[in-house]
Amino acid sequence: MNLPCNAMPCPLCRGGDIDSFYEDENRTYLNCSTCRLVFVPRCYWLSAEEEKATYDLHENDPQDAGYRQFLSRLAVPLMERLEARQKGLDFGCGPGPALPVLLEAQGHRVDLYDPFYYNDPSVFDQEYDFICATEVVEHLRDPGGEFAALFKMLRPGGWLGIMTKLVMDRHAFRQWHYIRDMTHICFYSRRTVDYLAQRFDARLDIAADDVMLLNKK
Repeated sequence: MNLPCNAMPCPLCRGGDIDSFYEDENRTYLNCSTCRLVFVPRCYWLSAEEEKATYDLHENDPQDAGYRQFLSRLAVPLMERLEARQKGLDFGCGPGPALPVLLEAQGHRVDLYDPFYYNDPSVFDQEYDFICATEVVEHLRDPGGEFAALFKMLRPGGWLGIMTKLVMDRHAFRQWHYIRDMTHICFYSRRTVDYLAQRFDARLDIAADDVMLLNKK
């Protein structure tokens, strides 16, 4: 088939069985038949400077009650599964990390990592009891490599908490607010999350429509 601009394999599973999924006035979206990831070809990606400029506009105040309530949708079910005083990582925490406030209030320790705001590569040499990725995985340029790194950092029995909206079908995708954000380049379905669980030998708990908890065996 003729793929648009920079033809590329699936960035999650590296599969080459790729089909066109949807096209709008801004971008083309491809679909992997193996892991069912919907992704944007590289030629549509923003530059790092453009990407950071978009994030700088976000107003995620750790003291904002509404934002903390939003994050609690992941934090609460995660904390219900953690033992006391666990060590965790907020992966892609952004400029105003709020999730650690909720978790540390319950006695856990949380390190921070963000390629733009808390770029501390030493975290990748650590081991963690839990890792949180809230509204992050849709931004990943190399999700296959980054998920592999995250699971490597997790101790056996550890938890990876993911919050991201899931693809439903083509009709819903066309009207989806999620694709209007140009920093969103990977879109996951339930079948994609099942693929992650199988690939990394993890047990999957669905805590909400957009909250998935993966328990490393």
